[in-house]
Amino acid sequence: MLREKPKLFTIGQFAALHGINKKTLMWYDEIGLFKPAFIHEENGYRLYSYYQSTELEVILLLRDMNVPIRDIQEFMKNRSAGSMADLLRDKISELDRTIQGLKAVRSKLCSRRREMTELLDLDLSEISLIEREPQYLATVQTSPEKSLEDEIELILEQTKKYQLPRMYQTPYGSMLPVENLLARRFEDYSKLFIELPDTQNRMGLHRCPGGVYLRAFCIGNWDRLPARYEAILRYAEQHHLQFSGYAYEIGINELVIDRIEDYITKIEIPVLNFN
Repeated sequence: MLREKPKLFTIGQFAALHGINKKTLMWYDEIGLFKPAFIHEENGYRLYSYYQSTELEVILLLRDMNVPIRDIQEFMKNRSAGSMADLLRDKISELDRTIQGLKAVRSKLCSRRREMTELLDLDLSEISLIEREPQYLATVQTSPEKSLEDEIELILEQTKKYQLPRMYQTPYGSMLPVENLLARRFEDYSKLFIELPDTQNRMGLHRCPGGVYLRAFCIGNWDRLPARYEAILRYAEQHHLQFSGYAYEIGINELVIDRIEDYITKIEIPVLNFN
């Protein structure tokens, strides 16, 4: 019995069969990546065999994984189960890193959305007590002698160290030691901090303890913070509260304001003796 002659497809038919544009096949032919089975002698039409489908699907899979054309060409010349396993292993590792990055971005967006939603309902003049989970921060030392440019450089170094997004996409703020707060040295900050997504490696990070925190807000430029801290100290005295650690300051609405007069600083301070 004679074997049936393999069916040949025009370039348009073969492209449709694989869900791509025929110009893609023409380009693959031009660069030598994937050539037609036959070229019609009279009219020069490209014709493809069904048996070429597997080879094309491999190429399309690699393109879906963003493998560069040059690497695909090299792979197709030396295609084997071993080389495919190695390539897929590398791409899976790359994909895992991308997924982790996307999860961190999603977490950040959810946090920002939560903050914006809370802003709509909060009484920003109120001083209150809240519960907080432990959190880890990357910190850098600072002092009144350091310029704003120096502080920005320190923050940028940390964002690179922990492979964080751009500086203004990463929540960061200042830490005022409680002893300086109680001594009314309201501008004597000791550290800057960057909020980190969940991290397994916590060595060298600052731990914000979980528990009860006093929370307050300051609206306007930073020169209004001393008056707000005076109000916080009066509140603490009236309610017999003792602070520990640091006052953590962070801006929460930079993305939605045009004027510094509308800037909102959130202040949170651990409370030592709350029952």
